[in-house]
Amino acid sequence: MDLEITNYNNRFQIKGSLNKLNLKTFNSHFENIFDKMDNVLLDIEQVKSIDRAGVMCLARLHNESIEKSKRFSIIGLGCKELYQHFKSEESNQVTTPKSKKLGKKNIVAA
Repeated sequence: MDLEITNYNNRFQIKGSLNKLNLKTFNSHFENIFDKMDNVLLDIEQVKSIDRAGVMCLARLHNESIEKSKRFSIIGLGCKELYQHFKSEESNQVTTPKSKKLGKKNIVAA
């Protein structure tokens, strides 16, 4: 399934699959998003599947929001893979290639 991103009043709805095949689309849509907006709401209710690369993209957005003191919220039940990642023992520290390690206390669920 393809990735579709719609935006209305700083609420971004993600539909379809978020995986390594469509990360370029996702990244280009959210590139420098926190330079343009102070508050971003990501609705993942209609995400059908997500792989590790997709989870890392969301983690990177989260880390960027913290670095820039912006507000970033993820809402919706979405798919179980995302919740498993953030609940897993390994996710006590969220890291991305270009970020510092952030403690579990920095992860906020909306």
